Amino acid sequence: MQIRSFMTDMILFELEDAVGRENVSTKPTELKVYSVDYFWLSRMWQDRGAEGPLPDVVVRPGCTEEVSKVLKIANYYKIPVHTWGGGSGSQGGALPMAGGIVLDMKRMNHLIDLDLNAHSITAEAGMIFQQLEWYANEKGFSTMHMPSCLTCGTIGGALGHRGIGILSSKYGKIDDMCMSMEIVLPNGDIINTLPVPKHAAGPDLNQIFIGSEGTLGVITKATFRLFEQPECRKHHAFIFPTMHDGLEAGRDIMNKMQPSVMRFFDEAETASIIKKIIGVEEKGNFLNFTLEGIEEIVDIEMRIACEICKAHGGRDMGSEYGEKWFENRITFFYPDNIMDIPQMFGTMDTVADFTHVEKIYWAMKNAIESNFPGVRFIAHCSHWYGWGTMIYDRFIMDNPPEDKEEALRLHNEIWNAGVRAAMANGGVINDHHGIGLKLSRLMKEQYGPAFQVFEALKKQLDPNGIMNPYKLGL
Repeated sequence: MQIRSFMTDMILFELEDAVGRENVSTKPTELKVYSVDYFWLSRMWQDRGAEGPLPDVVVRPGCTEEVSKVLKIANYYKIPVHTWGGGSGSQGGALPMAGGIVLDMKRMNHLIDLDLNAHSITAEAGMIFQQLEWYANEKGFSTMHMPSCLTCGTIGGALGHRGIGILSSKYGKIDDMCMSMEIVLPNGDIINTLPVPKHAAGPDLNQIFIGSEGTLGVITKATFRLFEQPECRKHHAFIFPTMHDGLEAGRDIMNKMQPSVMRFFDEAETASIIKKIIGVEEKGNFLNFTLEGIEEIVDIEMRIACEICKAHGGRDMGSEYGEKWFENRITFFYPDNIMDIPQMFGTMDTVADFTHVEKIYWAMKNAIESNFPGVRFIAHCSHWYGWGTMIYDRFIMDNPPEDKEEALRLHNEIWNAGVRAAMANGGVINDHHGIGLKLSRLMKEQYGPAFQVFEALKKQLDPNGIMNPYKLGL
């Protein structure tokens, strides 16, 4: 028989009163669901028969007012709160490391408004992003946010870690798409950012909460831009003899136009994943890009982009492989196509300007492959900006240690070596997967004295430290 204290029962009663008895659970089988996400260590713990981090209670609010009530209760009793969306994060950002409350947001999944005149759509943060996209599609529009987790990640999750989709080089990251938000602060106050993100009325509050990973409050609603569906979408591909040649071609393309997609793969990833999924047999560095919009303009841009690639030594592969990549953009993440347990793996995405990105690639590759026997390094540049690009770099180890503690130590040592190599050569700690628990220890190294700005925000907004403890370095 489970024995609970009188105070525990009283707190549970208050939570049930706030959201309904049926929306509060302490069942062991339900708590276990929230002890693992896509973070490798959490999956390794489960695979090796260890107990993952468990919440004490799961609370499923149905509206913003109920979120407010729950946070007021948690703040009064100083109970940790971990906001949970789809559980698809790879950084351990939602894991309940301090126990307490898991606030599962998926009941809050309603469409609030679709304004065709303003080209905007508003919904609750617990909605799976694919559903939001479907609502936009019904009216001939798109959010243009298409990440690999489109079908399993929530709106709040995308905002919480400043996510990105495959069309980002043209349409931007989630923070470029978001116009305004509703947020519940740790004390239970409900606030709204201004209705548009571009103004001179002080700093943009959106940028304080986007990327804050649940450490400063709970995002409950958001409004996004809508885009008309493009008249056409055309694809092309090239093979480059070296990383340098392909990076130079990508830089020149971004200086002249905005492809919606541009992916450039190193030789190792071209020879493994690209070969396996879309059938490229040639040795070299594969690049595919997509141009979309008004067909007349797209055709001109396509001619110029192909000329740029040829000028940098690229061999024209035609449109077929570019089309195959786009068709298989999610297939890359299906079982048997992506790394999985029992392998040890991780994605160390970093981002830098064009001056530093190639140096970072070689520094990270050397740091991992020369220091960790049996570990492979593969990479591609998947999101491009006018000033630089990110490196979606992965390490893979087929036969990691069986011992849980030894595996954890090796995993963290590999991450330290790779990420520190990136930072030492002009990169940043992460581009779009977020920080979570995985990279929390490296945040102060990245920011130095500037980290006190984050700490001051945290102290002011969450003086009791209840919101998602041990994440984001806070």
